[in-house]
Amino acid sequence: MDENQVVSALAALAQPVRLNVFRALVVVGQSGLTPSAMAEGLAIPPNTLSFHLKELATAGLVVQERLGRNIVYRADYARMNALLGYLTENCCQGAGCAVEDTSCDC
Repeated sequence: MDENQVVSALAALAQPVRLNVFRALVVVGQSGLTPSAMAEGLAIPPNTLSFHLKELATAGLVVQERLGRNIVYRADYARMNALLGYLTENCCQGAGCAVEDTSCDC
């Protein structure tokens, strides 16, 4: 991914409704969801959902497929993994990243 694609993807996810939609698509996996199932399950009005799906698709985070009379949306796992890879590419200056135990005795 290039920097512009990363910024576009992060901007798309930087909105609560779109983040919830994307998370729902990641959780359901390759079977995907129809807009009506998402609207019902996430309690989002259909026209609002349509706007947010368009933004996620423009950012390349979701793909759509027509199956008969339905459109099924799926998370684009390759794009998601590319985004995560970009974000972690220079993590810890190339060294292994270990999370230190920061628990406290408060």
